[in-house]
Amino acid sequence: MKQTFTTYNMVLTALMTALLCVLAPIAIPLPGLVPISLATFVIYLAASITDWKVTVISTVLYLLIGMAGVPVFSTYQAGAGILLGPTGGYLIGYIPMALICGLVFSMTDNPFLKAAGAIAGTIVLYIIGTFWLMHATGMALPAAVTAGMLPFIPGDLIKIVIAVMAGPVIKKRIQIFQK
Repeated sequence: MKQTFTTYNMVLTALMTALLCVLAPIAIPLPGLVPISLATFVIYLAASITDWKVTVISTVLYLLIGMAGVPVFSTYQAGAGILLGPTGGYLIGYIPMALICGLVFSMTDNPFLKAAGAIAGTIVLYIIGTFWLMHATGMALPAAVTAGMLPFIPGDLIKIVIAVMAGPVIKKRIQIFQK
């Protein structure tokens, strides 16, 4: 019987979770409620160098660690209350984003298709986060889009390009440990 979740994948899961926990809190506060965070970059990178299961599991573990009270969310916040607050939809949106990115990255080596998959995952993240922001704050759709989506598009596109370009190089380098 083929082992589907190997020790190598467990180590990658722990590594990607740790990377999320270390880099996601580093954030640039914006005038609105939603800060710029490196979490999306780590998820793109995880999808680029691991399989979809590792990407999704490490994302879920990151959220559970933050819910447990470890300050791993943007600007070093923690707790279940953050998931229920105005930015909680973006945090929850990391899961479908990780799944979409991970699946697409696992299916192709074409960098343009990978970028398209990452963009699709990011759009799902934006939709979930923006509607959650509207619900949590009472903002109208244009205000929520302005506060929770538009400022992030250029940075996310840059993060996607870096992850799509760097991912295969990193993946090749770390695969020597797979044996």
